[in-house]
Amino acid sequence: MKKPRFVFPKFIRYAFSCYKPYFFVVTFRALINAGLTVYNAYIMSILIRYLEKGNYRDALYVGLGIVLVNLVFNFLNKLNIRLMETTKLKMTETISRAITLKLMKIPYQYLEDPYYLDLKERAKFAIDNQDTVNRFLNSLAEGLQIIFTLFGLLSIIFIFDFLLLVILIIAIILKVIIVAMSIKTQFTIFRDILPINRKFGYYLGTINDEKQGKDYRMYSVGKLMVNEFAGYGQETIGYFKKLYRKFTIYRSFDNLIKYLEMGIVYGFVAYRTITRKLPISSFSLYISTAISFSTSFTRLIEVSIDFGQSISYLTPFIELVELKESREEGEAELDNIREIEFRNISFSYPRSDQIILDDISFKISKSEKISIVGLNGAGKTTLIKLLCRLYKPNSGEILVNGRSIYEYDYDSYISHISAVFQDYKLFSYSLKENILNSDGDDDLAYQIACKVGLKEKIDSLPEGINSLYSKIFDEKGIELSGGEAQKIAIARALHKDSSLVILDEPTSALDPLAEAEIYQHFNELVKDKTAIYISHRMSSSVFCDRIIIIDSGKIADINTHSNLMKKKESLYYKLFMTQAKNYQE
Repeated sequence: MKKPRFVFPKFIRYAFSCYKPYFFVVTFRALINAGLTVYNAYIMSILIRYLEKGNYRDALYVGLGIVLVNLVFNFLNKLNIRLMETTKLKMTETISRAITLKLMKIPYQYLEDPYYLDLKERAKFAIDNQDTVNRFLNSLAEGLQIIFTLFGLLSIIFIFDFLLLVILIIAIILKVIIVAMSIKTQFTIFRDILPINRKFGYYLGTINDEKQGKDYRMYSVGKLMVNEFAGYGQETIGYFKKLYRKFTIYRSFDNLIKYLEMGIVYGFVAYRTITRKLPISSFSLYISTAISFSTSFTRLIEVSIDFGQSISYLTPFIELVELKESREEGEAELDNIREIEFRNISFSYPRSDQIILDDISFKISKSEKISIVGLNGAGKTTLIKLLCRLYKPNSGEILVNGRSIYEYDYDSYISHISAVFQDYKLFSYSLKENILNSDGDDDLAYQIACKVGLKEKIDSLPEGINSLYSKIFDEKGIELSGGEAQKIAIARALHKDSSLVILDEPTSALDPLAEAEIYQHFNELVKDKTAIYISHRMSSSVFCDRIIIIDSGKIADINTHSNLMKKKESLYYKLFMTQAKNYQE
């Protein structure tokens, strides 16, 4: 994918759409501070002029005016700083929330594509590790203020003498050349260091993850991680040493130009003041203005460096933001799933030539219980992803009730499917909220939990069904075994009022007896719903109406358990008997 261009205006538009008040506060503050700088430059020259003429009363009034105006400006500035911090915090929170929603809306296939996973990590690294949004906003606020100040100072210099402006511009050009060389060096080093920093951040986060504690104690992986972490740390330090050596040279030249510039400016303004017989107040005004102009422009260059670095870090962020969210939407409302048909479906994952499913065709009728069986990598889970519209087939059609699944409104379609995937997640809410996805009825959640075999566990908990899962937010939170957590996930799927239930390896963490209990009662639990099971344990197939055998992306057979067991040379028979023998032994 092409790298995004015009990152700066795109991020400004994005940030403005996220939280507009921030930009009004920034502009107001920049105008206040710029106005105060120009005002003080003018008013001090007036004060000196009155003192030169011996007009002490007017000088006193001007002095009191300076104090009063600065007090007012100081109050406004303090108020503005508070507004800036508040609006900046709201801006960063809004951007973080927006990017989270973005990740939830982009096509699911991006979240399993290595390129986009890396893009997400680079964007996350920029936001979390480099604090890029804050740095960008700070640079924007300060840069805007300096630009307003420079315009005000420029008008004073231009009125005094155009040659003074030429002197300042020459000095600025020399500084810009040095800064350009500095930026080039910095970008080169940071470009090289970014992958190392990401690895450094990965090892740092992994080492500090308490969930890895058992593995660190059991195996030598902890030492390996620490050594890798230290190695990347040393490599990072080496890059920074190289950067600072070059920066020292650049700063030396910059200081040389600065002192030469000051000497020339003082000499030129003094010469013009004498030859034109200007008052000392004018000398003070133009010297302070010239120095302020040079200092402000130097600071603008420094801000631009940080600004440019922020933009380079924001490039993957903008690329992520620009990913299309569009999914093929229909308008038809789905009232119930009565029939599912895979018609000549072929599929391969993006950026891969490997065919996962090859011309798959079958039908599932309402209320049928179907088991999909096959070796690892055969394409079982891929079938489910296609049915759930997480991916789109390369060719063929998936029909529900005789219509393409893409003709249905997405929300309407998904509302009729419950799925428990292999990598299901429970959240740091109560058990009830994990089951109901809301703060609903305690009895309802308890009854569903009991149906999947969690009665004894929940009865043993002080808070019962309202017990908080995990200790992330509360030390009173509970931890569940793998099997218990899977039962909560299954209970959640059963609670959803859908006409199709999909269980993709739902019982992998359960022992064979617990698994058998789940499947024996599952027909009762799902009642008249259509159900699709995927499991490596062949015993689950016994309870199903039909079994679909997938072998190397093709359908090897579709039949009942009893009929398949008669085919002693079939893959199903071999798989079933191998597991049965192991259980007997």
